[in-house]
Amino acid sequence: MTCLNTHRIPESGPSGYATPDDFRKLFTAYPSDLYLLSFLLTANHEVADQCFVAGLDDCVDGNFVFQEWAGMWARRVIVRNAIRIIAPHRSQPQPAEIVYQAADKRSVLEMPVQDVPFASILRLNDFERFVYVLSVIERFSDQECVALLDISLKQMRETRARAVQHVSEFERAVTVSAIDPSNTKNS
Repeated sequence: MTCLNTHRIPESGPSGYATPDDFRKLFTAYPSDLYLLSFLLTANHEVADQCFVAGLDDCVDGNFVFQEWAGMWARRVIVRNAIRIIAPHRSQPQPAEIVYQAADKRSVLEMPVQDVPFASILRLNDFERFVYVLSVIERFSDQECVALLDISLKQMRETRARAVQHVSEFERAVTVSAIDPSNTKNS
C-alpha cells in the first residue's frame, strides 16, 4: 500500500497553490489509493464511497493549499470525513467482547493469504482500526493521531499496541489454516 504523501499534482496553479482542477486530477490519478484509505477507515464500501466523494468535494471547495501538499491534504480530508461519518470512540468494547465486522468470521478465515492484511484490519473495531490505519499504514505521527482522534497519547499507544496484536494474531491464524486447513478454529 502506498502512502499518498508521495503523490504530487504534475502542474501547479499560477500562485503555487493547488486549484480545484488540480484536486480533481489528484482524485482521478490516484483513486485506488484514496479509495482504499476511505475503505480501510470505514470498513464499508458504501460509506467509503461517501467518504471519497465528500473528500473530493471538500478539496475542490476547500481552502488554499500549496501544490506540493495537495496529496497530503487530500488524505487528511478523507481521514476527517471518515472520522465525522464513523465517529470512532475509544469507549468501544475490548477485543473479548467485539463482534468483528466481517460478515462471517469463517469466510474471512478462508480468504486467500494475499488478502489477509486487509481482512485483519477490517476485523478491528472502529477505534482500533482508525488508530491502526492512521499510525501504522499511513504513518501519521503520534501527535497527529492524538489530535485527529481527540485522545491522549497513552490511549493512542495502547490502542495501537492492541490493534497490532490483533492483526498479528489473525494473520497467524490464517497462515496456520492455510498450511493445515484441519487446524482452523471455528470460534
